[in-house]
Amino acid sequence: MMAAALLLTALLFGGTILYAFGFAAFVFTALPADTAGPLIRRAFPHFYLFVLATSAAAAAVSAAGDQTSALILAAIAATTVVARQVIMPAVNAATDAGATRRFKTLHTVSVVITLAHIAAAGVVIVKLAAQV
Repeated sequence: MMAAALLLTALLFGGTILYAFGFAAFVFTALPADTAGPLIRRAFPHFYLFVLATSAAAAAVSAAGDQTSALILAAIAATTVVARQVIMPAVNAATDAGATRRFKTLHTVSVVITLAHIAAAGVVIVKLAAQV
C-alpha cells in the first residue's frame, strides 16, 4: 500500500509542477493574452479536480501505514477545495471587474497555495520513500 501512496503522491507532485510551471506558462507565451486568459480559466477547474482527486486518493491509501503523510495529503485536498470553490471564482470576478489590485492579491494567494501543495507533496514523497 505504501508503494501505491508513493506513486500517487509522485503523480500529484509532478502533475502540479507540470501544470503550474509548464502548461500555464506555455499558454501565456504561445497565445495572445485575449486567448490565453479564457483558456487558462477553463483549464484551472480541471487542474484543481486533479489535485483534489490525487491528494485524496493518496491520503486514503497512505492512512493505514503513515498517518502523518495521510494528514498532509488530506490538508492538500481540503485546501484545494477552498482554492477551487472560493479563490478561483474570486480571481475570475476580479478579472471580469477589472480590479487589478484585487486580482493580483488573489492570484498571489492561489500561487502560494499551489507552491505549498508542491512542497507538502515533496515532503510526503521523501517520507514515503523511506518506508518503501
